[in-house]
Amino acid sequence: MEPNKENQELHISQWSAFVNAKCPRCRVGKVFTGPTYGLKIQKMNEVCPHCALKFEREPGYFYVAMFVSYAMNVAEMITVSVAAYIFGLKLEYDNLWYFVLLLFCTTLLFSPFNYRYSRITLLYWLSPGLNYEPNRSKLKS
Repeated sequence: MEPNKENQELHISQWSAFVNAKCPRCRVGKVFTGPTYGLKIQKMNEVCPHCALKFEREPGYFYVAMFVSYAMNVAEMITVSVAAYIFGLKLEYDNLWYFVLLLFCTTLLFSPFNYRYSRITLLYWLSPGLNYEPNRSKLKS
């Protein structure tokens, strides 16, 4: 006898949903409309297409994501600086502009990533009261 697929709960791990930018409540609906790196500007859905969760919890909610993005940017710049130093780029006066250029390129390259995942981090781990509800759908909200 085959189990009923409607009653069978599909468990999606938090990490998998986070990496794929899915809704933190149902882990099915997409938070963003397009890919991280693409030619179109990144646009965020206003509500989850699956469970109708409003992503912007209150006006100005995503201003906090700027601070998360800043922390991510600092961590990336420190990592790239240490890696450059290990691979032979010494921090001397002659090489100072190479470091500046390297850090500028790093910031530019990771900007779309930081934009997306600072908001996802805010939704998943810095929003109290926003919990995983696997049985949530548009009809039940």
